[in-house]
Amino acid sequence: MTAPVPAIAVPAFALTWWLACYLLGRDARRPVLWRAAVALLTYASAVAAWTVAPGGTAAKVLLCLPALAWAGAALGLLPDDLPERRQVDRGWLAVSAVFVVVIVALPGAGRLVALAPLVGGLVLVWRSADTVRPRALTPAVTAAAALYGLGLLVLLLGVDLGSPDLVLAAVGLDLLLLGFLAAVADAVDTGERLLPDLRRSVVGALAATLVVAGPAALTMLAAPERPIVAVLQYVLLAVVMTVFALSGPARRGLDRVAFLHDERLRLDRAALLMLADALPRRRERHTLIALSQDEFVRLTRRALDDFADVARLVRSPLIDLPTVDRRLTGRVVDQPLARAVELQAVLRDGVARLKPPGLPGTGEQWRHYNALYYVCVLGLRPYERRLRTEGLDRDARQVLEWMRRYVPRRMLREWQTEGAGLVAAELWRELVSTDPRWLTRATANATRSS
Repeated sequence: MTAPVPAIAVPAFALTWWLACYLLGRDARRPVLWRAAVALLTYASAVAAWTVAPGGTAAKVLLCLPALAWAGAALGLLPDDLPERRQVDRGWLAVSAVFVVVIVALPGAGRLVALAPLVGGLVLVWRSADTVRPRALTPAVTAAAALYGLGLLVLLLGVDLGSPDLVLAAVGLDLLLLGFLAAVADAVDTGERLLPDLRRSVVGALAATLVVAGPAALTMLAAPERPIVAVLQYVLLAVVMTVFALSGPARRGLDRVAFLHDERLRLDRAALLMLADALPRRRERHTLIALSQDEFVRLTRRALDDFADVARLVRSPLIDLPTVDRRLTGRVVDQPLARAVELQAVLRDGVARLKPPGLPGTGEQWRHYNALYYVCVLGLRPYERRLRTEGLDRDARQVLEWMRRYVPRRMLREWQTEGAGLVAAELWRELVSTDPRWLTRATANATRSS
């Protein structure tokens, strides 16, 4: 097989690498995002390997690995409160490790077994299709995965369709589509906008591709017999796309170095950069009133999970709640950061209402308060190997020790979910009692969507 034309391979590498970094920049903790990013990164690596050794074993193995990553990304579409979700994720990790070994060991078309976990993941998603948001996501992911599987089939079986360049590029387009669908799923789940932020990043990525990828492709054409030249060009592209897609973390890292001895300046700039990154992802204020009660509960639960992360709270639709408006009445400054701080206060008050009377304890009536206050509000991590208890009072130490010994992770998560539902229910009652338009419009919106 011949090496792919740089005019096709270089843009395919650059754009898939960029989208992978963009997904990680949105939230590297979200399974659907980091698994989709792994799929894109392995494809980009496969393009580079195919350029150096066309049709080689390394390139074919790397082309199969996105199937495993996308099986995990598909499972990431399942709701977080699914009872068997933790077991499913663990099973995916174990199966993926086994299949990596199998893919490396098998020759030629035998590597198509990589599609088996992807098919299995899609079957599980279809079984829970009613809980996937938006509903059109399941068939869209399935169609894109089918096209990826078809392209992989052509490449591994060596079907003669002329140059493999177009098939390789088509596989890249399928993975770009799957990456976009992962971003859509994340935006819907977090209540954020996607298109303004993605549009800004796409424009920059295309500009960077034209400026950097053009000279890189010409350099490869000028030295076609020197693989090291191609490798260095791909490394350069990867660095440029990583810095561009992760510009926020990159700028904050530079500030730490440049303003090493000026902490106040670093903090001020960090706040401004955080706000600049968050604004394109904030939903319009007028859409908040269209939330259904179920959506409101889910967003409240997510806000409690992100309680200590002001950057994520800035992007939450809940910062435009009327109760936040009332807390800001009379203030000269009404900015998203101030709203995020007040949302923290609203959530903290909601958790405080769950506190039973009497001395702190670990009984049944304390489970919701302890799970939310100590883990979400205070940000303590009871299951860390080296538990940090410096600065904690005696009650907090006792609760943490009790959680470590007697409360499994799954049970603690269930208590957090139940407690967040209680906080959300109280906020919702307050909301519709003070402004009946919320109840009327939310009910009408839920009727239309069903």
